[in-house]
Amino acid sequence: MRIIFMGTPDFSVPVLDALVEAGHDIAAVYCQPPRPAGRGKKDRPTPVHTRAEALGLEVRHPVSLKSADEQAAFAELNADVAVVVAYGLILPQVILDAPAQGCLNIHASLLPRWRGAAPIHRAIMSGDAETGICIMQMEAGLDTGPVLLRQATDIGPQETAAQLHDRLSGMGAALIVEALNQLPELVPEPQPETGVTYATKIDKSEARVDWTRPAVEIDRQIRGLSPFPGAWTEIGGERVKLLASRLAEGQGDAGEVLNDTLRVACGAGAIDLLRLQRAGKGAQDVDVFLRGWPVAAGSHL
Repeated sequence: MRIIFMGTPDFSVPVLDALVEAGHDIAAVYCQPPRPAGRGKKDRPTPVHTRAEALGLEVRHPVSLKSADEQAAFAELNADVAVVVAYGLILPQVILDAPAQGCLNIHASLLPRWRGAAPIHRAIMSGDAETGICIMQMEAGLDTGPVLLRQATDIGPQETAAQLHDRLSGMGAALIVEALNQLPELVPEPQPETGVTYATKIDKSEARVDWTRPAVEIDRQIRGLSPFPGAWTEIGGERVKLLASRLAEGQGDAGEVLNDTLRVACGAGAIDLLRLQRAGKGAQDVDVFLRGWPVAAGSHL
């Protein structure tokens, strides 16, 4: 099929690779424009931009798709379908209608649960037992379109947002290839009106750990915000990111360190901190972290 691919971050790259490997004709790749990044604040192309150029594909990165010129340029590609995954721009109706068979979105949740910007983070933070991928026929509403294919997966008890992100990216890549192969036979399934939830964008204000909360909630917070923006606490007056954890047995004052391997008491229960990161340094497993900075039992975070 002749496909317009629309995606921006790392999550989208395996999908682009899968479409190319399946032999589809990629008419053009749309992604967000390069933006200043790093210490030098030089413009840095997005992961999809970099990968598309390596594959020899045409890359377009308009700031908006609202202008008549951009919409005409899109329509002139004469695509059979557009595949959209974490693109980052709202698609006007004229764009949705341009490909012969419309626009298909790869969404990282089991719709209608977790429509919106941060479905992977919110699924973990809310304690969902499972999540998955939906291939959705796009319409003007926010992730409201009918679903063509879906695939569920369990969320592991210690799985972080980064780990689940990578698993779902691979699942999405495989499922969109399957959907395109079966497209004439697939019957769009309208989303039910019950069970709708919205995965609002993660705010950095959610990242500080409140040790008076139950251990199960803090564990979800740490895993759901790992690696970005990263849940954090203060150890010895220094802010430290907490990137992996697990539930543990123990009790004490909220924030009290219960042993020499960073088991921490919460409002109810306790957690083991498994991976941490000091400001300006790389992430470390807890044993390595403690060799450089021992945290004694009885300390308070």
